[in-house]
Amino acid sequence: MERNSLQGNMLVKTDDPRLYAPQCLSLTPVKDLHVNKWFIVRDRGGYFTVEYKHPHVIILPIVDNSSILMVCVKRPVIADITRELPAGSVKENEKPIAGAAREFAEETGIKIPDEERFLALPPISNSPNRNPNLVNIYEVSISQAEYDNRGKHDDEVESVECYRFNEIKGMLISGQIYVGVPVAIIGRYLLQKGID
Repeated sequence: MERNSLQGNMLVKTDDPRLYAPQCLSLTPVKDLHVNKWFIVRDRGGYFTVEYKHPHVIILPIVDNSSILMVCVKRPVIADITRELPAGSVKENEKPIAGAAREFAEETGIKIPDEERFLALPPISNSPNRNPNLVNIYEVSISQAEYDNRGKHDDEVESVECYRFNEIKGMLISGQIYVGVPVAIIGRYLLQKGID
């Protein structure tokens, strides 16, 4: 497991066990209701949970301290293309930080071999009433040149875009960015930095 650290004035708990496995062991009996290669739906003593088989990571890419990189992702289930932060799940025997670097490269076409550039941020719950695990969050600073020289991204991503902080704020207010976890991560970042 990774270690706790202080990023600015935020305590980052990367050893929180909820990042890796459900901690609600007293909720019994446990019945598997649906199992597939990505997640299990369980009845935990009357609480119905969706439990992913591998930890999730999400990346907050900051471009030249003035913009945020977002991916426009094809989401057929809601018939939309949503603005999101690069994200995905960690592979078997892969550390979350390595998973973040891999997912970032796959979804943006920007390869960052130095994992030390990925700084852990405090985790977030994406659904505390349905998902017992927290999401690993990493911030990575990239240059405009890295963004401009990006390679190909995977097929579920329609495009990779860079928005200035004031554009992001406007898109949050207008509802153009509406996926919950990215809204929380970006909102916390803008508040912490005091960006108007």
